[in-house]
This record gives sequence, C-alpha cells and structure tokens, in this order.
Amino acid sequence: MWSPRQTLTSLVTAVLLFQSMSALAAGKCERLVVTGSPDAPPYLWRDPQDPKHLMGANADLLKEAATQIGVKIEVLYAGKRGQALEEVRTGRMDLLADTPLNNSELESLDFIHPPITQNEIMVWTRVGQAQPFNSLADLHGHLGAISEKTRITSNFDAAIKDHLTLEQQPTLTQAFQKLVLGQVEFVLAGRYAGMALTQTLGLSKDLLTQPLPLDRPGLYLALSFNSACNDSWLRGQLTKKMTELAASGRSAEAISRNLELWKTQQPPPAP
Repeated sequence: MWSPRQTLTSLVTAVLLFQSMSALAAGKCERLVVTGSPDAPPYLWRDPQDPKHLMGANADLLKEAATQIGVKIEVLYAGKRGQALEEVRTGRMDLLADTPLNNSELESLDFIHPPITQNEIMVWTRVGQAQPFNSLADLHGHLGAISEKTRITSNFDAAIKDHLTLEQQPTLTQAFQKLVLGQVEFVLAGRYAGMALTQTLGLSKDLLTQPLPLDRPGLYLALSFNSACNDSWLRGQLTKKMTELAASGRSAEAISRNLELWKTQQPPPAP
C-alpha cells in the first residue's frame, strides 16, 4: 500500500507529464501559410480561377507532404518575389515554397534540405544555329544574355562572371527577343521557364535548348525564424518528407503535369 508521500509524488509526476504532453500538442503546428514566386511556372504561379492563391508543382508536392504529417496549408499570393520573401522574413507568412539557397537569408530563414524541386539552367539558341554550345567552355568568346530574374547557384554565378560575356536583361522575354533578332548568340535560362515562355510568345519552333544543363539550382522550402510554427518537430517532419520526395521521382512527375496544366490555361499565340 502506497504511503501519502508516494501518492503525492505520483500525482505530481502525472500532472507534470500531462502538462508536458499538452505543451507538446499545443506546440504542434496545425496550419501553415505559404507563399512564393507568382510567375514561375511550372513551379508556382497565380491560379487564374482564384488569384489569391498560387498553384503549381511545388504547391502540389508541399500539400501532399503536409497531408501526410497532418498539417493544413494555404498557398497564397503575396505579391512579387521580393514581397513574398519579406512576408515570410517578417513572420506574417510562415513558409516560402520555392526559394534558392541564399547565404544572405540564413539569418532569417531555416532552409529545409533537400530541395523540394530542382531547376535546370539550359543554353537556349536559335533553331539551325551551327555553333555547338554543350559546355561552359563552348560559350567562351560568344555574346549571350541572361534575365536578372534567373536564379542560379553561387558557384555557377562565379563561373559565368569569370568566363562568359553576358548581357543582363530585365526579363527573360527581353533576353529571348534579343536571341530571335540575332543580337546575342545564346540565352541562359531555366528549362521549364524557357519552355513556358516560348509557348506564350509563339517561339517554340524558333528556339531550342542544347542537350545538357549547365546548372541545377535547388528550390527549397524556407521556414521563417519568426513563424510560430518554426519548431524542431515541423522542421524534422518536412526534412523527412523532402528526403522521401527526392528518392521517389514524384518531383519530375509534378513538374511535367503542371507544365501541361499551365499550357492549357494560356491563350493561343497571336498568328
């Protein structure tokens, strides 16, 4: 038979255990507000049927992961890329769904590894161009262009600054226009961003990619330091799901599916 002291000790232990479990349950994130680039198909773009929300491959993959770990998410439009970053940095939104790894943001964001998707930076040329551009060395001595919005790895950025002659253009549209006009010999651009844009501009028969990507920047989930949801449990669960995703091949399927979906939403190019 327990003594009063033993009974009291057991009761205190039970209360502390209950409080600990309650605190853990209260700390578990139940809803994440997510944002990202609104103009980066097939990864993310504004839903034409519901412009307050973003859709795309990254949204689909994140929703799948969130369902598996029991967290509700909403992927919202927060303005241009810089505005979306600021919303997450300040904690007004919880998570970026498509950001490159950037050392300058490590003081405000937790990057979840591995990346949710990867981009492929390709060499785009005019159809029928004789010069082969299959490597960085092949591009040396030739004038090219790149959009200021194209996201590349820091190593590749350093390499092209050292070895290539590139014109910075405000948008990929302007870079492709210079390529079509013969004012540059190549453009460095993402495989899928280029495919989406050539479709929009009616240039699919005029421009093509060289066979091999020159860079593969990852697009990461990044959780705000100021998010109430930023705890070890959520970071661990997201890391686990991104690791499973990287091994499954589902990212490529989601990208392909969303590229086709995006194409169906576009008006036909002008004749």
